[in-house]
Amino acid sequence: MNNKQILIYGAYGYTGELIARKAVARGLKPILSGRSAVKLQPLANELGLSAIAVGLDDEEVLARTLKDVAVVIHCAGPFSATAEPMMRACIKSGTHYQDITGEMAVYQQAHAMDAEAKAAGVVLCPGTGFDVIPTDCLAAALHKAMTSATHLTLGFDSDSGLSPGTAKTSIESLGVGGAVRRNGKIEVIPHGGLTRTINFGRGEKFAVAIPWGDVATAYYSTEIPNIEVYVPMSPRRAKKMQRLNRFRWLLRMQWVQKWLKSKVDKNVQGPTENQRAEQKTWVWGEVRNDRRGERRVGRVVTANGYDVTVHGSLAVMEFLLDYEGKGGYFTPSKLCGHQLVEKLPGSGAIKIGID
Repeated sequence: MNNKQILIYGAYGYTGELIARKAVARGLKPILSGRSAVKLQPLANELGLSAIAVGLDDEEVLARTLKDVAVVIHCAGPFSATAEPMMRACIKSGTHYQDITGEMAVYQQAHAMDAEAKAAGVVLCPGTGFDVIPTDCLAAALHKAMTSATHLTLGFDSDSGLSPGTAKTSIESLGVGGAVRRNGKIEVIPHGGLTRTINFGRGEKFAVAIPWGDVATAYYSTEIPNIEVYVPMSPRRAKKMQRLNRFRWLLRMQWVQKWLKSKVDKNVQGPTENQRAEQKTWVWGEVRNDRRGERRVGRVVTANGYDVTVHGSLAVMEFLLDYEGKGGYFTPSKLCGHQLVEKLPGSGAIKIGID
């Protein structure tokens, strides 16, 4: 691709702005975009960048906007509503697509669009942030260490707070439940339905299974048929999660979702730069082949989730600017290799052993 222009859509959101500022600090000149010109222009003026306000409801207009763009970094959620129209516009315009979602449905949608993307020579790579670069890369490394694995368990431990976008994504899952993959199929499980004790890297902790994106993506990366993802949680909070199960029908209702998300807008702010600098993330994974009695454990320490998202998005973008391979759907590890996470600022090396 001769054109090196990039576009950041949703640039005035918490993470979109972080990515835009870091891109400028690296000497790049991205186009800033989003639905609101009023929100876009102040940031564009401050950073000395071009800004284009465009909605996602007209695929033709959006595709024309992208016709001279090599890569889109899509940062505007909820991705369950915004990812598909942006991916379709990218396929039509010949623009590589990446986003920062953690929503499982988006990974499934991108995977379903693999043939269209291949035909257009366009890469679709959702999840180029904390969701799901560290866990996806660790999963790929563990699979390389045990290609016969039948079970994959992943997890992470972090003190990082939520951004508004991440909090809203979490709200969307309240009415659905948890999720795991069993025998190759995704199954919905009750909130708090699976628990275990895990040493993520700083001592053993009680942990609960969550519907993290790797339930989809790690399967695409490894083809391991049984996958679970855990985060540490107090037993008391886990019991509160379990009580939510009786209200899932209510939490799915649109007016309840809208009300809860309005609370996020009023009360949730992303962590400050100083807060992010003090926060690390401990990522853990386990592969097993119970028939053979084999087990391997892997760990990697990264920067906080938001810095991983910023640096990870830009690393994948730079990879795509020089990419000459085939189009289609990719996970981060399938596109850039499992070493991607080790190259990000604040990350250590992946370490794999028997414990």
